[in-house]
Amino acid sequence: MERRRVAVLLGGRSGEHEVSIVSARSVMAALDRERWEVVPIGITTRGEWLTPGETATALDAGARAFDGPAHPFLMSGEALEALASCDVAFPLVHGTYGEDGRLQGLLEMADIPYAGAGVAASAIGMDKALMKALFREAGIPVADYAVVRAWEVRDDADAARTYIEETIGYPCFVKPANGGSSVGITHVRSREDLGQAWAAAFAYDDKAVVETAIQGQEVECSVLGNEYPEVSIAGEIVPDRDFYDYDSKYSGASTTQLNIPAAIAPEVAERVRELALRMYQAMGCEGYARVDFFVANGTEVIANEVNTIPGFTSISMYPKLWEASGLPYRDLLTRILELAFERHERRVRP
Repeated sequence: MERRRVAVLLGGRSGEHEVSIVSARSVMAALDRERWEVVPIGITTRGEWLTPGETATALDAGARAFDGPAHPFLMSGEALEALASCDVAFPLVHGTYGEDGRLQGLLEMADIPYAGAGVAASAIGMDKALMKALFREAGIPVADYAVVRAWEVRDDADAARTYIEETIGYPCFVKPANGGSSVGITHVRSREDLGQAWAAAFAYDDKAVVETAIQGQEVECSVLGNEYPEVSIAGEIVPDRDFYDYDSKYSGASTTQLNIPAAIAPEVAERVRELALRMYQAMGCEGYARVDFFVANGTEVIANEVNTIPGFTSISMYPKLWEASGLPYRDLLTRILELAFERHERRVRP
């Protein structure tokens, strides 16, 4: 069997740079080397591109971040030549400039098949305000939310605070509209917490989503496929702290539990899977995505969000859910890349 070259894109400019590297390490270690020749291409915290050799050297040295001298994107000749030589790309750049459609648009323009959601679905999936508006329009239940801009807080913080109190109330969560891995999220219990919450959210985006705090179970499903997607069994996250924040997700000291299957009634699990499919298709997702929910009072299923490039670390829920559903990690990665080729072939037809 002839091996195909797969470019694994990792790092990036967002606050999830380190998570991206951990995900990519896990994927590269698990890919079937009889089928795939791995070409790692790192992106620094400043958005500069590394050659495959520079990326491999940094990974071998145990780098947690790519922040040394590199090549500005438009001058990254060797890195771009390596990308162009590959049969398919596996973008694992979490967050802005990677998960938001920009990298996907580059790959579309270069006519390179790539894993995961396309440009539009990636952009919607990155912007929580647009995503929630889309779900509400599609009749999918979401928590009450409001959108606040940085300039609104800067011009009249009291008016912004009053708006939140009149529309959402406390407790609530303030989060950057464009972000992931719980970076910049604050649990707000009273008006005294809002100043710090605004600062945390606006450090990553000029638009914040404020949503009511849901008391309930955090439940997730993994979805896989293009025209005919399939949904995994549901799993449940039991955080080891107030909410499922960055440290709870990625700290080695975290005692967060991932329960598979989720401790919910069969009919509730079926509702979760049904809504996961509807959310995936409403956004126009292809390839793969993880879909997150809250289950309140044991029965009410509330949509949270769709993650178009979910974590692929050894402790990440996306691959664990498929493994529990009968699809091993290595076979899952191969299927994701096969879906990339299938979509590309469909789209290039006259």
